[in-house]
Amino acid sequence: MIEAAAWVALVAFGAGVLLCAWRLWRGPDLVDRVLAMDTLTVNVIALIVTWGILQGSSVLFEAALFFAMIGFVSTVAFCRYVLRGLIIE
Repeated sequence: MIEAAAWVALVAFGAGVLLCAWRLWRGPDLVDRVLAMDTLTVNVIALIVTWGILQGSSVLFEAALFFAMIGFVSTVAFCRYVLRGLIIE
């Protein structure tokens, strides 16, 4: 039963990745693109974790944690750029 739910979750998160990539590509504004990138990061993390559940591998959970840290730092950097024009002061 958990495997079926995990496969459904993989399909849903995959659709979310595609939709976020579309918004990242066609975003009418820079702010929309930053939000799409942040949401894309969250969806990719969910894909990695769900795949880790299916595979039973703890290495994928560590990869998801690393990806989350990189995604957080990049989102903060892009937001600072949008608000101030500078990343490092």
